[in-house]
Amino acid sequence: MPHISITAEPIGKIFGLTITNSILTTWVVMLLLIILGVLVSTSFKTIPGNFQSVGELVITGLHNLFKSIIGEDKINKFFPLLATFFLFIIAANWIGLLPGVGTIGVKEEEKLIPLFRGPTADLNTTLALALIAVFVVQYYGIKSVGSKIYLSKFLNFKNPILFFVGILEFISEVARILSFAFRLFGNIFAGEVLLAVIAFLIPLIVPLPFLGLEVFVGFIQALVFAMLTAVFLAVATSEHAEH
Repeated sequence: MPHISITAEPIGKIFGLTITNSILTTWVVMLLLIILGVLVSTSFKTIPGNFQSVGELVITGLHNLFKSIIGEDKINKFFPLLATFFLFIIAANWIGLLPGVGTIGVKEEEKLIPLFRGPTADLNTTLALALIAVFVVQYYGIKSVGSKIYLSKFLNFKNPILFFVGILEFISEVARILSFAFRLFGNIFAGEVLLAVIAFLIPLIVPLPFLGLEVFVGFIQALVFAMLTAVFLAVATSEHAEH
C-alpha cells in the first residue's frame, strides 16, 4: 500500500527545532520562487524573449484580476501580497504532484518516511497562510477606517441587536481562518491520496487523467485563496456607513 499520513513526519532537527518533510519542501518552493524572481527581474529587455513574455503575461493577468476586485486606488498596495499568496500556493500545490514527492524517503520500522511532502498537504502550512491572510485583513481594516469604527462592528453596545450582530461578525472572522485552512488542505491532501491509491492499483496510463485534474485543482485552490483575500481586503478597507 502507498504511504499515507495526515500529518507531516519529522525528518531531522536543526538547532533543536524539528524539521518535517513539509517544511523541507516549503524551503525548496521558496528557493525556486526566489530564483525565478531574480531571473525574471534581471533579464528585462526592450524586446522581451519567451521567458520574459510568459512572466509579464502572468503578472499582468494577476494584476488586472486583483485590480477588478480591489480597485485601482488600492491595487499597488495589496498586489505584492496577493501575488505572493497565489504564486507560493500554486507552486506548493504542484510540487506535491512531482515524482519522488511522497515516495522517496527512508524506512524506519518497516514504514517509509518520505523526505518530501507537499507543503499545502500539511494543515500547519495552510493554517499559517490563513492566519496571515486574516491578520492582514484586520490590520488594514483598522488602518483604513480607524480602530474605533472598525472594531465597533465586533463590539457594539448601542442595543442588544447590534451586540448580537457583533458576536456573529466575530465568529465569521474566526470561521474565515478555518475555511481558508481546511479548504486548501482538504482539497490538496485528498488529491494526493487519490493519486497515490490510483497509482498503486493501476500504475500505468490510468493515473494521467487524475494527475491533470489535480493540476487544475491546484491552480483553482491557489486562485480562490488569493481572490478571497482580495475580496476581504476590499470590504475591510471600504469606508462606508456600515462600519
